[in-house]
Amino acid sequence: MDCLVLNDTQVLPARLVGQRALTGGRWQGLFLSADENGFWQLLGKTRGKVATGEKILLLDDQMHEDVSLTLLKRLDEGGWLALPDSDELAVEILTRIGRVPLPHYIRDGQMRQGDQERYQTVYAKHPGAVAAPTAGLHFTNELLRKLGDRRIATAYVTLHVGLDTFRPIKATTLADHRMHSEWGTIEPEAVDTIRERRANGGRIIAVGTTSVRVLESASAEGNLEPWTGTTDLFIRPPYQFRAVDALLTNFHLPRTTLLVLVRTFGGDKLIEQAYREAIEQQYRFYSYGDAMLIM
Repeated sequence: MDCLVLNDTQVLPARLVGQRALTGGRWQGLFLSADENGFWQLLGKTRGKVATGEKILLLDDQMHEDVSLTLLKRLDEGGWLALPDSDELAVEILTRIGRVPLPHYIRDGQMRQGDQERYQTVYAKHPGAVAAPTAGLHFTNELLRKLGDRRIATAYVTLHVGLDTFRPIKATTLADHRMHSEWGTIEPEAVDTIRERRANGGRIIAVGTTSVRVLESASAEGNLEPWTGTTDLFIRPPYQFRAVDALLTNFHLPRTTLLVLVRTFGGDKLIEQAYREAIEQQYRFYSYGDAMLIM
């Protein structure tokens, strides 16, 4: 029997609202990551030019001041290195004051009641993503139970989805596009389940492109092995897949690494046909959109 591979990353409430301590001007940001020393990487947007050393006062959902951030250093592509004036873990601060990082095409990213639950897979377990692994949003607990009743196995991997996965490709050639790293892992138990199912003729069905990237990163030496680390794997032609037999994925934006991965897996002819039908039948695209199964 087959095996579904699901990404159990949990989306952080990573959208930040604040004001500049120097001017009182409104500021919006997006938490990207934090290191072991408590330094944050984030994106920020405000009117006017922000200087190194400025403080940002982060506001809770009642617009009360909470933690302040000191902007320490400009990073590539509009990012900042920042340090909060708190010894708390980033996830603790974000849980208290962060907003759901909805894509801009959903109410311009503005959170409403219920979004925290809706923009999350039912099996989300490990906090760290700033965007949902959207193919997994199609699964309910009831559906997973029904699949289990039919002896379909499930194996879980983790890939903390970052924004760079969704950013458009601007390079002239695919070979010139630089992928940013994302942290991922696959535990020995999951590897054992996948190996057992494949050895008995079952197919390995990746739910979402993020699951594909973990499986293929963990198979870089030829065979699937337990793995933990960061990956900047950009799957593009003529890549040969080692660990994935089928892919369930949403319909993606043009000029993204996601679409390149899907075309590499399914082939140009099949994927063009699928997208043509999706447009003709008015399928829904993007985060809460429809999905396709590529066998």
